[in-house]
Amino acid sequence: MMLDLAQHYNQGPIHIGDISKRENISVKYLEQLIIPLKKAKFIKSVRGPKGGHLLAKSPNEITVGEIVSILEGGINLSSCIEKPEVCDRKSRCLVRGVWEEATKAMYDKLNSVTLAEMINKA
Repeated sequence: MMLDLAQHYNQGPIHIGDISKRENISVKYLEQLIIPLKKAKFIKSVRGPKGGHLLAKSPNEITVGEIVSILEGGINLSSCIEKPEVCDRKSRCLVRGVWEEATKAMYDKLNSVTLAEMINKA
C-alpha cells in the first residue's frame, strides 16, 4: 500500500479500492493498515467524493524500516534481544550476540532504503 501511494505521490488522494485492485489486497486489510500509519503521520486521509489517502511525507523521507517498525512494532530475530530479562541464560548465552548483530544489520539495511529508491529500482 505504501509503495502504491508513493507511486501515485502528488496525484491527489487515492481511493483504497483502487489500491486494493492494483495490489490484490483486500480493502478490509488495507483499512487495518491505515490506522497505525495515520497515527504515525505517514498517511493523510481526505474525506468526500474526491477523497482517499495519500502520503503525508515525500517518498524520499519514508524508509522501509520505519514502516516495518510501525506495522510490526519492531522485529527482533529473537525475543531476548528486545527483552533480555525474559531469558535466564542471557549472561552465558553463546548465540545472543549473533542475534543482536543480525537484528541490527537487518534494521540498518531497512532504514537505509526509502520508498523512492524502491520505486526507482523497479
